[in-house]
Amino acid sequence: MRDAYHEELDSIGDGLVDMARLVGSAMGRATTAMLDSDLNLAESVIAADEKVDDLQRDLESRAIQLLARQQPVATDLRIVVTSLRMSADLERAGDLAEHVAKVTRLRFPESPVPVDLQATLLEMGQLAQRLMAKAAEVIVTKDIDQALQLEQDDDAMDLLHRTLFQHLMDDRWKHGIETAVDVTLLGRYYERFADHAVSVARRVVYLVTGEHADELDAAGAHGDGTAPVEGA
Repeated sequence: MRDAYHEELDSIGDGLVDMARLVGSAMGRATTAMLDSDLNLAESVIAADEKVDDLQRDLESRAIQLLARQQPVATDLRIVVTSLRMSADLERAGDLAEHVAKVTRLRFPESPVPVDLQATLLEMGQLAQRLMAKAAEVIVTKDIDQALQLEQDDDAMDLLHRTLFQHLMDDRWKHGIETAVDVTLLGRYYERFADHAVSVARRVVYLVTGEHADELDAAGAHGDGTAPVEGA
């Protein structure tokens, strides 16, 4: 019975990894669709978001059943509750990839991004995908150092986001209000997607240590700079 219980706990973690990989791939494909004005690819991203939603609902159902049947305590309880929160982050990240694809569909056959900003949006899309891939890896490895590093990696996304606004506020902006709105929304989608990847990593920190990431400062770390693990 206990073996089956722990297998179910492990399967919840596997479901989170699947979700992270799906939404990372979705953002990559949505970015390609946006820059290439590829309507078919954009439609495929929009349709595929239903699979992410299904995974989230299935994971939520299994987690609630575990809570009801097994009444987990201590670390096991933290795994179940934290997994529910991570699945919500990943579902919202999937929605953001879908939003990028919907902007592409709305502006087709034109691109919603002017040529002089396409390199910046491409970089944001690639970075978003890398951050989510790292979040998936953190779920698997439970590597606290890597989880904490993800928040620093997100600084690059914040910088790119500010770069977009600098272009929008430049007196030389000649692309009109509609395009400015599109670019503003797209920048926000990428920035929020990265935030959800960071949130997933921060929840892994809590899952492993029992402490929130912002509570783990240098004074609370081991002498080698690694975060303390509960029970160590």
